[in-house]
Amino acid sequence: MEHSYASEDTGNLILLEHVNLKIPNQVLATAFYVTGLGLTRDPFMMTGVENMWINIGRSQIHLPHGAAQRLRGSVGLVVGEREALVRRLRSVEPLLAGTAFGWSERAGSVEVTCPWGNRYACLDPTGRSTSDPWSEIDLGIAFVKMDVPLGSALPIARFYRDIFDATVDIEEQHGLHRAVIDVGTHQQLLYAETAEPIPEYDGHHIAIYTAAFSRPFERLNAKGLVYGEEPHQYRFADLVDLSSAERCFRIEHEVRSLHHPLYARALVNRNPEQTNRNYQKGADLRGGRF
Repeated sequence: MEHSYASEDTGNLILLEHVNLKIPNQVLATAFYVTGLGLTRDPFMMTGVENMWINIGRSQIHLPHGAAQRLRGSVGLVVGEREALVRRLRSVEPLLAGTAFGWSERAGSVEVTCPWGNRYACLDPTGRSTSDPWSEIDLGIAFVKMDVPLGSALPIARFYRDIFDATVDIEEQHGLHRAVIDVGTHQQLLYAETAEPIPEYDGHHIAIYTAAFSRPFERLNAKGLVYGEEPHQYRFADLVDLSSAERCFRIEHEVRSLHHPLYARALVNRNPEQTNRNYQKGADLRGGRF
């Protein structure tokens, strides 16, 4: 029997570990992320009032205290069944009144906006296709999508391919291009061109793990793009056109090696449907596939 082993190859990017967005109010963040989305505050790390880490499968959303930051795009999440999510979102509407919070049901997703305007596409697990990269995720971050200027998708795709040895693709719809960067087996970074104005960058960041850690560093460093060097990680922010050296887009990447002590750390994920009124022994934790 012949097998298409090439279809199981992955690029050098292994895991999209977290998205980092500053927030000014932990009470509102708890109402939105924990009660509304049904996620779990990490019980072991960042348990004080200066930062909170929200677990979602193998990934996290980091929410340090500060002036609100807004991702210029959206985050695709798999959080569970639509009916339960809608019920939770309705329950927090009074708590989040007067903020940017809102939600709407669409085919294949529930589109949710956090109290500070960050957008989340909560993907419907019952309507997914086996062709969707995230089809095997039961809980986690499926993608981070950034809105980028016209003409920048192709050079951004080349940047990830040539700097990170990532698996990339280009999609086109209505004359607009989208760079698709595969991360591991089930996650993606998406850079979608838009003719709309793009807000100024406010410092939010993402964290990724790489298998071959040193080669991207050498390439980035040769172009003067690296900063924040520490054991097992470094940072860069500028995605540049490798032909002209012009900046295409800016978002800080915290790049980590597989020797980083937090890699593959087991994360606690609770079952949000477990309550004192319907309690079932052994049903506190949420498992699932990734």
